[in-house]
Amino acid sequence: MSDRLLNIQLTYVRELYARLPDDLERSLSAVREGNVFHFKAFGQPCTITPEGIILSGELLTGGMGIIIALYARYAPHDAVQLSPPKAFAQIKGSQPHQGAFRTRSERSLVPYVGVIRESMDRIVQVFDGFENRDGSGDFSFTLFPLPKIPLSYVFYVADEEFPASVICLFAANAESFMPVDGLADVGEHTAEKIIELISP
Repeated sequence: MSDRLLNIQLTYVRELYARLPDDLERSLSAVREGNVFHFKAFGQPCTITPEGIILSGELLTGGMGIIIALYARYAPHDAVQLSPPKAFAQIKGSQPHQGAFRTRSERSLVPYVGVIRESMDRIVQVFDGFENRDGSGDFSFTLFPLPKIPLSYVFYVADEEFPASVICLFAANAESFMPVDGLADVGEHTAEKIIELISP
């Protein structure tokens, strides 16, 4: 499985380097050193090289490598438009992925809402994000799993009338930076990373 995923990743990487833009670092919001590019991905140091994608010093061979390769392949120069944030269901072409997105990117976090609230400062710091102060939900923050793909989370703590819930929102122009299936995967992997951060 990992060999197949690695081959998909390397196909995107080779396509990128075959027509390497002079200013790719601007599109990625990365630091360039020769023909390698450095930025943070999912809260970890990431480097794109002609040989593949390295995360925290290790060559990625799974799905996350494909997501980062897609980001590198498609990210334009456009600036991120944080407002108004929009739900995944509002993104054109998202219909086939909506059920999986709700399950893996939102509902997977519901059992941890209380712990996430207690750990919010750490989570925000790891993802170079910020606390939202617009009054959304019981608490809310924005994370940057990739430099130009922010995710805004709105959390509702359980009370006597309603169970806990989580909403994950995208930037207004999120689909400019990655195909819709890739955006769904960004949500899933970010949720997994949040759970990893709060786990003992």
